[in-house]
Amino acid sequence: MKTIAVITGASSGLGKEFVRQIVLRGAPNEIWIIARRKERLEEIASSFPCAIVPIALDLTDPASYDVLAEKLAAENPHISYLVCAAGMGRIGLTEDMTADDIDRIIELNCRALARVTQACLPYMSAGSRILEIASVAGFQPLPAFNLYAASKAFVVSYTKTLHYELRKKGIHVTAVCPYWVKDTEFIPTASNETDGGYRHFPFAQKCADVVRRALDAADQNRCICTPGFVPSLDRVMAKTIPHGLLIRGLDVFRRL
Repeated sequence: MKTIAVITGASSGLGKEFVRQIVLRGAPNEIWIIARRKERLEEIASSFPCAIVPIALDLTDPASYDVLAEKLAAENPHISYLVCAAGMGRIGLTEDMTADDIDRIIELNCRALARVTQACLPYMSAGSRILEIASVAGFQPLPAFNLYAASKAFVVSYTKTLHYELRKKGIHVTAVCPYWVKDTEFIPTASNETDGGYRHFPFAQKCADVVRRALDAADQNRCICTPGFVPSLDRVMAKTIPHGLLIRGLDVFRRL
């Protein structure tokens, strides 16, 4: 039986960096990389000496889960790593969100993560790692980032219970909760020109550091990974400061 890693959102950002670092750690027989942009996936696959299988899927399309499930059933692999890094966000006031924004954020950040995880679970066993990419935004409500933060709160809650349910099987489950990550497409894609945006992204992190810390946390079977000082501080603040005060403070910060 061959051993594989499955990585969604692999065409850029954190997903692409997970491919690189899993290869460096001693790649499984194959790495299945999933994203919408076929040409990006093929470019990544050609840049590594190991077997990387591009799978072009739009995870906001329910039919994509059937494609993945059929491929898994046909090949019956053992999954050593599952990284759900596909996601999207829109920075701006809730009232300015379009219906398409709302649907895509919920479908990609919540439904796709849960459906891909569900499809992969039968092929995992003791020692397998599941890394669900959440965000510090999931620890508290965020003005001008409302739906994204709410979707990541879902990921944090979902992962906590999955961690508990799979502990006896020896499957490690970790919610990865970074701060802003600067060397990704997320900030420019999520930002807009409305008054509802954020003007600055201080102390933004780098992909390589976030992924390294996340993989170490998965090895240790930590339920929540806050990769660095700033996300760890945010987690503490979200637990100790009333969310009403945090919202007001963050609303002032975003306008500075």
